[in-house]
Amino acid sequence: MTKKFKNVAVLVLALSIVITFTGCSKKSEETSNDVSWENVKDNGKITVGLCAAYPPFESRNDKTGELEGFDIDLAKLLGSELGIEVEIKDAEWPALLGGLNKGDFDVLITCMSKREAAAENVNMSDVYYELNDVIIVKEGRNDINSIEDLKNKIVGVQLGSGSEQVVDKLDGLKEVKRYDYNPEAFIDLENDRIDCVVVGYAYAVNYMKENEGFRLVDEALESAEIVMVLRQGEDGLTNKLNESLSKIKENGKYDEILNKWLKVN
Repeated sequence: MTKKFKNVAVLVLALSIVITFTGCSKKSEETSNDVSWENVKDNGKITVGLCAAYPPFESRNDKTGELEGFDIDLAKLLGSELGIEVEIKDAEWPALLGGLNKGDFDVLITCMSKREAAAENVNMSDVYYELNDVIIVKEGRNDINSIEDLKNKIVGVQLGSGSEQVVDKLDGLKEVKRYDYNPEAFIDLENDRIDCVVVGYAYAVNYMKENEGFRLVDEALESAEIVMVLRQGEDGLTNKLNESLSKIKENGKYDEILNKWLKVN
């Protein structure tokens, strides 16, 4: 090997080392810039955003006015596991993702599916519940017993929900009526202004326990993966919440609130 060639080889090797260390340094700097968990820990609390209009996940108790539901209990369990206070903020559903990015909340725990959250560039936690979308009709309505029977029918669904995204993929519908909240759709169903409502299974059964005159069609449309939603890049807080979720599943506390709110059989 000539002296000139050796010098070139040494230069190439040196440049490779510099580039490698620069890349590692940049990656390390990007990681260190995420102080999401440190901020929450220093504040001593985590602010949870949700829309309290979706029992049994979250709603206000008619008698006490207090927030209650599966997501409320889940947030409190996670806060206890992390050793921090939980502050819950109730907001309108369409404003949740925008409020998260503005800094109004640290995390959304509000029965939000991966499909719904995917509209924004966000972090998502591990799946904490799988929710089937189902068809609800009035009792005595015998012409809708499957997805195929929805052709040429008027279907009601909550605006901006995962159920809406499922309905939008169906072919042959006569019309899709979109509502701000599910109870409005059920009122129209009761009064024969629509043929059926598509909604999450847990909500449907909870609503039907309190309101007679409806029937659940056996065939489910689709299953939605429910996650916690955080600002993009906040991996530290996301990882902490995932760790805490795993722990409460291991120690049985998750199953306790699951049985309390979401066991419907």
